[in-house]
Amino acid sequence: MGKSHVFDARSQMPVSASELFTWHTREGAFERLTPPWERVEVVERTGDGIRQGSRAVVRMKLGPISQRWVAEHTIYEEGSLFQDQQLSGPFSKWVHTHRMLPDPASPSASVLQDAIEYVLPVGALGSAFGNGFTRNKLARMFAYRHRVTREDLRRHAAFAGQGSLTVAITGASGLLGSSLTPFLTTGGHRVKRLVRGKADAAKGEVAWSPDKGRVDTDALEGVDAVVHLAGANVAGQRWSPEYKDVILKSRTEGTRTLCEALARMKRKPKVLVCAVGTGIYGDRGDEPLTEESAPGTGFLADVCRAWEASTAPAEAAGIRVVHLRIGPVLDARDGALAKMVPAFNAGGGGPVGSGRQWFSWVSLEDVLGLIHFSLFTEGARGPINAVAPGAVRQVDFARTLGRVLRRPAFFPVPAPLIRTLFGEMGQETVLSGAHVLPSAAERLGFSFLLPDLEGALRFTLGRTTEGPEYRHA
Repeated sequence: MGKSHVFDARSQMPVSASELFTWHTREGAFERLTPPWERVEVVERTGDGIRQGSRAVVRMKLGPISQRWVAEHTIYEEGSLFQDQQLSGPFSKWVHTHRMLPDPASPSASVLQDAIEYVLPVGALGSAFGNGFTRNKLARMFAYRHRVTREDLRRHAAFAGQGSLTVAITGASGLLGSSLTPFLTTGGHRVKRLVRGKADAAKGEVAWSPDKGRVDTDALEGVDAVVHLAGANVAGQRWSPEYKDVILKSRTEGTRTLCEALARMKRKPKVLVCAVGTGIYGDRGDEPLTEESAPGTGFLADVCRAWEASTAPAEAAGIRVVHLRIGPVLDARDGALAKMVPAFNAGGGGPVGSGRQWFSWVSLEDVLGLIHFSLFTEGARGPINAVAPGAVRQVDFARTLGRVLRRPAFFPVPAPLIRTLFGEMGQETVLSGAHVLPSAAERLGFSFLLPDLEGALRFTLGRTTEGPEYRHA
């Protein structure tokens, strides 16, 4: 066996050691801590969470190669420590000890320590040539993990006095839904997922058929809040008349079905957060747009207007309704950014069209934060622009992404090519722009985690190691 190495990352956390430990024991902690740039899938879990004897089988993508990792939890000390070891995987040895230490300076704070003892494969050769790469990879990963842990704890602590919620989510398998679920469950909330077809009540599933106007309202009884994220992918394909009809109906009919069902319930949820889009503003040039601005023109603007109007039955029933107008979400796993990165990495990135159009983006973490904020904030109602305060022009977005990736960003994509390839969809989603401002969110006191573009890109692409205190041996 080769040389043993030690990686140690430590960060201060804004809660007690016992609260920090509890966060790690809850469903969804692994998903919250998996960096978006890593391709990781949990294949199997056995045992009780992180308790001794529990196992997890994970499939990882290393370029085109798929690697299985089997780990077993070997030590569990309530409130302070747990440990897992690799049984099979890419390392010759891997022992990860998670410690939650009291902060001597403050009883309401703690220190999170991740200590890893590892041995690289191929003996001395692997240690000599692979350890620098491994240390950098671990530093990037734990910079992300520690920041997510700290900010999640801070966000949940802000509303801890209002108690835990039972939240129903539509579109739970999409990027937003699959990220929101672990964010809520690690915060101590219960999640019910609305699914098409047969529902498994043991897994917290609720059956609904939006195209048939059906929702199992009995299974929804006791729900405190609903987050509605379902809808056909706007940029999923070229817009034929048939697909435009699918986009419209998936939003209006699904929303109306859901809202009519909520209005019929004996114990209605207190709040409905409905995801809409900044497409409601249309192509508006340099005009600064707030929630008070009039809707624009175009297919997406028409869809969004009808989408918001479809919540009328819930509002009439006294449910507080929030229309979260979400801009392009930046995350390395999916969406616009995930589609751009390969071209930039290959050296072919650059501005699209004129590059002058505004790009009112938002980080995935801040969409999750705004949804959570809206669930608890009574003053949150009606339209709220879910965009970062740091909107940029498309050419500046391309330059910033190129700088983060350390790649050139001067190969333009001509507007005629976009129109030829994608037609109306390309015109409205790529070549059009709107300078949208998060006026309502800022007025209500929401604090953005990632307000500037370069910081947001570095966070989701793992291009920083800042944060924890590191020790290597």
